[in-house]
Amino acid sequence: MILGILQAESTLHRKIALHIDRQATTESITRMVGRVFHDAGLSQQDVQDILLPLLPPGKLTLVMDRTNWKLGQRSCNLLVLGVLIGNIVLPLAWTELDHSGNSHTSARMMLVGKLLKRLPAKRWAVLIADREFIGREWFAFLKWKGIRRCIRIREDTAVDEDEYVRDCFTSLQPGQLQTLFERAWVYGSWMHVVATLSPQGERIVVASDLSVWDTLATYRQRWGIETTFSAMKTRGLNLEQTHMTAPERVGKLFGLLCIALAWMMRVGEEVEAEQPTRLKKHGRPAKSRTRRGYEVLSRAVRWASESFQTLLELLNTPFSAPEADKTQPVRY
Repeated sequence: MILGILQAESTLHRKIALHIDRQATTESITRMVGRVFHDAGLSQQDVQDILLPLLPPGKLTLVMDRTNWKLGQRSCNLLVLGVLIGNIVLPLAWTELDHSGNSHTSARMMLVGKLLKRLPAKRWAVLIADREFIGREWFAFLKWKGIRRCIRIREDTAVDEDEYVRDCFTSLQPGQLQTLFERAWVYGSWMHVVATLSPQGERIVVASDLSVWDTLATYRQRWGIETTFSAMKTRGLNLEQTHMTAPERVGKLFGLLCIALAWMMRVGEEVEAEQPTRLKKHGRPAKSRTRRGYEVLSRAVRWASESFQTLLELLNTPFSAPEADKTQPVRY
C-alpha cells in the first residue's frame, strides 16, 4: 500500500489501485484498498516499531501541533506529536479528534503520556508548541513529567498575576528581542518570557524553561511541523485528497503516510550526503531533502530498480545525529 501511495502521490483509493499489481479489475483493487483501511490492524505501536529505531542518538526536540481539513461538511482533525529531524518533523504519535477546533488538555496529556511509554522523558530536550497549547493544567503536567517547555503564549496572557503580556513589550521594534528581567509566573510556573516583532509587525511572545538566548532560536524550529504537514498534504502525499472521514480510518492512513515520509526523509538524507543540493541566491536549497528522497524512491519503485533493496534497507538505519545538520533560515 505504501508503494502504491508513493507512486500515485495521492491517497485516493482509485489512484492507488492503478499502482498495485494484481490480477483483478481496477474496481476490485480499489475495493481492496478500501478494505485495508477498514480491516487492517495497523496500530500506532506498529508504526512506532518502525520509526523509533530510526531516531538519532541523544536528546531530541519534540514538536506538537494540529492539522485539519474538510471533506464537504465533515471535518478531519489530527493532533500530532513528532520529533525534529533536520528541518522537518517526523510524526511519532497522533490522536484523531472527533470534533473541529482546538484540542482539549486531556487529549494533549494522553498523547504525551502514550509516547513517554516508548520514548522516555530523558530523551526529550524540549517540547515546542504554538499558542493553542497553553493552560495551567497543561504546563503543570509537562513540568511534572520533566519535559522542558518552549511554548508561544497569547498577548492576553497574565504574567505575575497582575500584568498582561501585551503591556510588557510595547516598545518592540521589528527584529528586536526583549525579555523580562527575571523569570515570570506564567500558568503556574516560573518561566522566561521572551518577545520579538516579526517583519510583518506580529508580536511573538514565547515562555520557556530554556535560557533567554535559546528560547526564540528553539521556537523557530516549530516551522518544521508546518513543512511536515505540507509534505503530507497538498504539496506531497496529498492526505487531503482522501475521501475517508472516519477517525479510525484516517488514523491508519496517517500512520502509513508517516512511514512513507520517514522513508523519503531517510533516502533524502542519504542522497544529500552523496550529492548536496545547490543553493539558490536567497541561500535556501533548490529542492528539499524530502522531495529528493521521494523522487529517488519513486523512480526505484516504478522501474523496479536494482537500488530498491538498498533504499529499503535504509529503513533499518538511524538518521544522523542533529549536530551533523546545517542550520537553514526558518520563517515564523
